[in-house]
Amino acid sequence: MSRPADHSHSVRKVVLPSGKTIEIVSFDAQLVDGLTEKPASAKRAHTHEDELHHCGSCGSDLVYPLDWSEAGAHHWEVTLRCPNCEWVGTGVFASEAVERFDAELDRGTESVIADLRRLMHANMEEDIDRFSAALHAGHVVPEDF
Repeated sequence: MSRPADHSHSVRKVVLPSGKTIEIVSFDAQLVDGLTEKPASAKRAHTHEDELHHCGSCGSDLVYPLDWSEAGAHHWEVTLRCPNCEWVGTGVFASEAVERFDAELDRGTESVIADLRRLMHANMEEDIDRFSAALHAGHVVPEDF
């Protein structure tokens, strides 16, 4: 069955734990099988339990993936770990849930990188202040270089 050439889609590159890079193509107007998606009103609203970054044991929102692999055309098998309570579990999840999880992981990564940059900046300022104080006190002289 051929699909119309004007369907909208997006392409994302994903680096798997093995180091292999794959491209994921998401079709907005139709599924890969050629079936029409359910209208937004017919889709079930996702709940707190549907969010893979939330731990079902302790409620932490720091759950992260240990491993994942495709489990069909529209599902992924994902092994998850909670760093707070050490829970580990594997399940098969719909692509939509995994995409929301991926977006949450991206937000978390951006937050960690922003914190790291602030910490590096603060450490550099501290090093510069110490070096400047040593220069003014005469503890660093041209012969040190």
